[in-house]
Amino acid sequence: MLAWPGWTRRINEYFPLRYMTWMLCGVLALFFAIGWMGGLTDGALVLVFLALTLLGLRDVRQQRHSILRNYPVIGHLRFLLEFIRPEIRQYFLEGDNDAAPFSRAQRSIVYQRAKGDPDQRPFGTQLDVGARGYEWINHSLAPTHLTSHDFRITIGAGRPQPYSASVFNISAMSFGALSANAILALNRGAKLGGFAHDTGEGSISVHHRANGGDLIWEIGSGYFGCRNEDGGFSAERFQASAIDPQVKMIELKLSQGAKPGHGGVLPGPKVTEEIAAARGVPVGQACISPARHSAFSTPVEMMQFIDRLRNLSGGKPTGFKLCIGHPWEWFALCKAMLETGITPDFIVVDGAEGGTGAAPLEFTNYVGAPLQEGLLLVHNTLVGLNLRDKIKIGCAGKVTTAFDIVRLMALGADWCNAARGFMFALGCIQAQACHTGHCPTGVTTQDALRQRAINVPDKATRVANFHQNTLKALKELVEAAGLCHPQEITAQHIVHRLDKHEVRLLANLLPFVEPGCVLRGDMPHNTFRIYWPLASAHSFTPQGPIERVA
Repeated sequence: MLAWPGWTRRINEYFPLRYMTWMLCGVLALFFAIGWMGGLTDGALVLVFLALTLLGLRDVRQQRHSILRNYPVIGHLRFLLEFIRPEIRQYFLEGDNDAAPFSRAQRSIVYQRAKGDPDQRPFGTQLDVGARGYEWINHSLAPTHLTSHDFRITIGAGRPQPYSASVFNISAMSFGALSANAILALNRGAKLGGFAHDTGEGSISVHHRANGGDLIWEIGSGYFGCRNEDGGFSAERFQASAIDPQVKMIELKLSQGAKPGHGGVLPGPKVTEEIAAARGVPVGQACISPARHSAFSTPVEMMQFIDRLRNLSGGKPTGFKLCIGHPWEWFALCKAMLETGITPDFIVVDGAEGGTGAAPLEFTNYVGAPLQEGLLLVHNTLVGLNLRDKIKIGCAGKVTTAFDIVRLMALGADWCNAARGFMFALGCIQAQACHTGHCPTGVTTQDALRQRAINVPDKATRVANFHQNTLKALKELVEAAGLCHPQEITAQHIVHRLDKHEVRLLANLLPFVEPGCVLRGDMPHNTFRIYWPLASAHSFTPQGPIERVA
């Protein structure tokens, strides 16, 4: 370690050398002031260095930041670098395949497909095919030839108003979390591309209705758009909106992957007239989403509520969305289906890797089951109860490419939703300023000037392009596998690398169950054996002590 010369140490005792920048600003202010009085320099330089000198005086007197007290003027450089650190990493240091939370490669493929630019890659893969966790889909020597990439599934078959849905749709994002122009562009893109747009729990706004794109109306615990003055559910208000032909499905939100088990508050100052009108709340008052529903308190009551929503909507497909938490609670819902004979038309599984406008760090990182585990449990349970043919499964969690869709369908999904993928199509640059109101691209702000950056017709075309080009890529993967529809993809088609010298099919690596096994009492693995007996159709609480597993 280098030692300072003795004379510098002595100076430092009387005038800390860390003040040198502040002192230099004062000297330069004096120097340029003299030059300015003599007509030799510009007065602007005097003002600049005088301002920096006064800033240094303020720094040493303030008590909030220790860095600035010890390092006046120059200490601000630390805060500046910290402020632009994400951009420095994103644009200069981050590798193409470093995900934080989406890699540059993931964002680039969305941007290219949204713009209609070529998305081919030269010179081979940039992925490490020998790395643990690398996956691929096996291809066929007899590939098929399909005439269309418009893959669809029927949700609510046998209901009065079934819906023919695309296998790739826009996931739940509320007006309020997104700007008006973002909602307009997403819905217009959905209309152009013939796919669905989930409203998010913020309900249906005028911007959702303007372009006529298919809507999935999400009903959250705040019952926005269908609530009484006390915040409870209003059947009359629900029915008035649910019968709108633009609303194709009803989705009861139990939880979301980014913050399951956590409510939310939209502060009063953010509740504008437009947001208040959409949600049915007073202007300027805090808008609260409770952590749990008030319309039901048991699994049986929840199934009855779903049936009620379906009847009030005129028989439209009705289901629910959740992120898997306690297994016995999910099993309790299934037991309620068996006891009441009421089944949802669909279930959307949200993974813990999902996104949100803002959430506590602990919830974002450590609460809720990741999509693979949640989706597999839901699929296996319905198969084991012989309910899988009656209930379609959607899912959401970092879907950006056709291979993401293929892999999730191999785990049991019928369709996939994407939120941040479509945000990228709108121009989102992953600035991660969604909660500040200062989104640089106008996607997640209510600032009228900022959201003008979104040209609705142009961005709507990009949204439709991203959807179409992703499904074209999906079509090519399905053809390469020798299949005719993505629903034919199974875990037998996907290979997972365990280490450098071992790979396995997902079918051999992950637990899958036989049809009807749970009904027969043949519990396929510990999750069912331990938690199924704890579940009750009449309570979300476990019915007994939780067994320890050695």
